[in-house]
Amino acid sequence: MEDTESIRSALPDRMESMPQFAIPCLFMRGGTSRGPYLLASDLPADVTSRDRVLLAMMGSPDARQIDGIGGGDSLTSKVAILSPSQQPDCDIDYLFAQVKVTESAVDTSANCGNILSGVGPAAILRDLVPVQDDTTTVRVFNTNTKTRINVNVQTPQGQVEFAGDARIDGVPGTAAPIQLEFLDVLGPRTGDVFPTGSRTDEIEGVPVTCIDSANPTILLHAEALGEDGHERPEELDADHPMLVRLESIRRAASLKMGLGDATGRVTPKVALLSPPREGGHVCSRYFVPDHCHAAHAITGAISIAVAAAFDGTVAESITGHESGNQCTVVVEHPAGHVDIVLKLDPKSDGQQHVLSASVLRTARLLMEGQVFVPAVALE
Repeated sequence: MEDTESIRSALPDRMESMPQFAIPCLFMRGGTSRGPYLLASDLPADVTSRDRVLLAMMGSPDARQIDGIGGGDSLTSKVAILSPSQQPDCDIDYLFAQVKVTESAVDTSANCGNILSGVGPAAILRDLVPVQDDTTTVRVFNTNTKTRINVNVQTPQGQVEFAGDARIDGVPGTAAPIQLEFLDVLGPRTGDVFPTGSRTDEIEGVPVTCIDSANPTILLHAEALGEDGHERPEELDADHPMLVRLESIRRAASLKMGLGDATGRVTPKVALLSPPREGGHVCSRYFVPDHCHAAHAITGAISIAVAAAFDGTVAESITGHESGNQCTVVVEHPAGHVDIVLKLDPKSDGQQHVLSASVLRTARLLMEGQVFVPAVALE
């Protein structure tokens, strides 16, 4: 373990010799999640030191995160770290950090599409991207998954617009629409959208689809684990035998996908699928991964939609297989539904069948200022 002096030496100069150090922060809701949006230049360059700062900032490890700005839930213990992009075709590099609530751990193996919703507005507010007329497209490179996303932000009169009429399930009220277009949805981690070589595998006696899309995800029918698929998240979280079996399948699938041992990591994620009841195409209960999401991860919904576009997957067996230049897959979840729009290449049913995936999100700036991190937390 590093000593305090070596950790402090990794901090920007203005942080040295202070009982608490201040970090500029935009505190935002992004989609159905919430957290601080920070500049990489305001954090230690050393990963170990940076993670200690993030843990102290959020108040982990503690179930209530009472000594930090985390909300005591995985959906509100997230951090976005921004910097000018090193990619020639992107404006912003975005690193997502999932700060564990009750563990001293920070996971950067996955992207978060909900927190991504606030990256465009944050980049504009921090003067990292110039405003472009009434709508500003921020070209984002997610460094977690090495994928590109275009984030379209409303900027009338040269200002980020947060008020509007767009509504997303899982968030009260309305806000300005933010359109996310994921450009690299086929095999970003492994190079193959179906890294096991099959569109459906059998793992521990259960048919599953292992897909590498916006995030690596394992799809299976809820009934295969004795569930209806329309339970409330708290009901599923209380089913300990099912959670144990689900985790066993997740770890086995991770190895089969070439992702290594998934123990202690948030990827791959898992979704239990079932026939829809509310007019959608498929119902999902998405795990993050140790408990059920209160709504749904955007990257997980994209994985389901992309899988549904291919014959022979667990998702396609419920939704059916659509063709043409574009299709919309409506994923029902505990808080409502999310619509994923896929651009398709009708000439291909192979690796390039899906060209991009788009989704409507909203975000809101909740607070701007400085977040204070006690230096003693690094000792």
